[in-house]
Amino acid sequence: MKKTNAMRILDSKKINYNEIEYDASSGISALDVAKSTGEDPSRIYKTLVTVSREKEHFVFVVPAEKELDLKKAASAAGTKNIEMIPQKELLPLTGYVHGGCSPVGMKKEFKTFLDSSASGKDYIFISGGKIGVQIKINPDDLVNAIDCKYCEISKDKD
Repeated sequence: MKKTNAMRILDSKKINYNEIEYDASSGISALDVAKSTGEDPSRIYKTLVTVSREKEHFVFVVPAEKELDLKKAASAAGTKNIEMIPQKELLPLTGYVHGGCSPVGMKKEFKTFLDSSASGKDYIFISGGKIGVQIKINPDDLVNAIDCKYCEISKDKD
């Protein structure tokens, strides 16, 4: 497999991970990835990019079966209000496409927050930086690799 930018960065920081390929033909959502890989959805994390009223961008990484709680996320980011960025802005802003957005290796480093549900797990899956590829990584290693922090930022889906 050709290395993605996310993998090259993890390699350069000597962080252990496994790359997992999956069949994306049945869908690219985090829940689709869980089905395709046979993994517990609580271990599959999706990367969400937001913007504040002040036009500052933040990245949040939450479990597949949950959704981002925008109020908790804004509080964690230290701002009053955030919203999801329009999908068409994702590639120019991050260098990643929808369904292949990794919290590692974006064009620019943004403040990043990992849902506290990942803390204490031996591994989680995040996007490998392209559709069809996941990275299996220890969440503490992820936090150290991209200088992010654990926060309670998710809620059950409505």
